[in-house]
Amino acid sequence: QVQLVESGGGLVQAGGSLRLSCAVSGRTFRSNLMGWFRQAPGKEREFVARITWSTGGSYYANSVKGRFTISRDNAKNTVYLQMNSLKPEDTAVYYCNTDPPNSDYWGQGTQVTVST
Repeated sequence: QVQLVESGGGLVQAGGSLRLSCAVSGRTFRSNLMGWFRQAPGKEREFVARITWSTGGSYYANSVKGRFTISRDNAKNTVYLQMNSLKPEDTAVYYCNTDPPNSDYWGQGTQVTVST
């Protein structure tokens, strides 16, 4: 059984930074694309960024491009999301999953709250 465990969220002032981690464990994990997604209160979950395990190639939503950086550590089976210049509109629960997402893999997420 695959488990994805997110961590690293918290409360930060606008303009601050956070680094999220997503640890992947369980049976052999074959998907080559991992993504970060977020869900703000009252809104649908949305795509944030994705990365390719094999090449490290990445892609970002326009709303975070230039501020967020996704990376991975293949040896640790961990994906990261470095978030800089945070804005109040970045407030959400952040999740990792394959891209496209697998409904069986959603975890608890990690809360990110950006204050003004």
